Amino acid sequence: MLYVERDTNGIITAIHNAPKPNVDEVKHDVDDELLEFLHRTTHVDTRKLLLSLSDMGMIRLVEDLIDLLINKNVILYTELPEYAQEKIRKRKLLRETVSSQTLTVDDIL
Repeated sequence: MLYVERDTNGIITAIHNAPKPNVDEVKHDVDDELLEFLHRTTHVDTRKLLLSLSDMGMIRLVEDLIDLLINKNVILYTELPEYAQEKIRKRKLLRETVSSQTLTVDDIL
């Protein structure tokens, strides 16, 4: 979750990772407006970091998509290459240990 601060013209002037006084707008995703702000104000390394954080969300999306396709019998788990099966198996085990601690994506970001 990102907390967005704006000037009187409605232009983003700051982004915070925690609530601040007089900052009440929350963005859950990086959109074009946030990207424009980052392009104006940040170094390339910061944008690369945000891209990496976005990748984490995409990984979860792909995992959920694979689960959906398997559950609907569109693909069979055993049809996936062995290395893919192993990666999926390990991530599921890891996610189970994390979910028992009630950690969410917002906690990571």
